[in-house]
Amino acid sequence: MDDAITQWINSAAGRSALLDTIMISITQYGVPFLVLIVALQWWSQHDRLHVRHTCIAAGLSFFIGLGLNQIILLFVHRVRPYDGSVSHLMVSRSSDWSFPSDHATATFAIASAFLLLGLKWRGLAFLAAAFLVCLSRIYVGTHYFTDVLGGAVTGVLAAAAGCGLYWKGTRFDQLITGIL
Repeated sequence: MDDAITQWINSAAGRSALLDTIMISITQYGVPFLVLIVALQWWSQHDRLHVRHTCIAAGLSFFIGLGLNQIILLFVHRVRPYDGSVSHLMVSRSSDWSFPSDHATATFAIASAFLLLGLKWRGLAFLAAAFLVCLSRIYVGTHYFTDVLGGAVTGVLAAAAGCGLYWKGTRFDQLITGIL
């Protein structure tokens, strides 16, 4: 079933130059763009200290998630779908294993941190962007469906950990959120 879903999403690749360009751009620039948007939230005029706290928690979640992925990669060695003749690759080959998707982990960690800390509309916007990034990773042929699903789960768990570890109102939080 994983192969079938992956092939179904990837089957659209190469049929529309415009869609291919959009998906390749999302896959290449989606994570850096989301990180930039999180950083720009620092200067939010609405509920500034809470938004800043959330930005730090999202960043911590991002790094926790990617760290968890590195641990998982020590034990799970799944080949990429293009190496298994499941997908047609539209971007450069990756040098690491396929499961879990770092892109999915990073984007879901950010979105989940914003949602967990009560910034509903911003969190939903980040969640929509995370879904697009995940879809793009399958579309361009670099991940299986379950790779991005696993990355999304890792991102949500990382956000729960990041939000649980970084408490609002501590001296450290007040120092950090008071910068600039």
